[in-house]
Amino acid sequence: MSSFSIRPYQPHLQAYFERLNKAWIEQYFRLEPIDQWVLEHPDEAILQKGGDIFFVEYQGQIIGTAALKWNAPGVLELTKMAVDPAYQGLGAGKFLCKTAIDRARAAGAGCLLLYSNRSLAPAIGIYRTLGFQEVPVEPGTYARADLKMEIRF
Repeated sequence: MSSFSIRPYQPHLQAYFERLNKAWIEQYFRLEPIDQWVLEHPDEAILQKGGDIFFVEYQGQIIGTAALKWNAPGVLELTKMAVDPAYQGLGAGKFLCKTAIDRARAAGAGCLLLYSNRSLAPAIGIYRTLGFQEVPVEPGTYARADLKMEIRF
């Protein structure tokens, strides 16, 4: 099995957070104004509100990232999860998702939710394997979101 490690967010890593997320969003969808703002201002959008951003490192390289943001008391959202396409298939996405679940539990969340799109079958497979269940998606979150999943603790 590949050896991954987690690195916490530091300001000099913001460029990785932005680049990795822009790459997948622009490959499959359209970058929305909220995406652009969050990626350019992660401190204000996520960290200053008690959220978390972390990175997966493999062989000395940052190859992926994910964020947790509070949506409501006790409810964290897994958002902006991305893995460099050159490293997909090694298990980094599953590693990031497991880390997010562990961090959400440790933060005292009762629920971890995510929004996705049904076209992202590999990611959805990971979420299901790790225990996420599909729930109704409310309108108006992201234009690309046609799926909402959650795991309760």
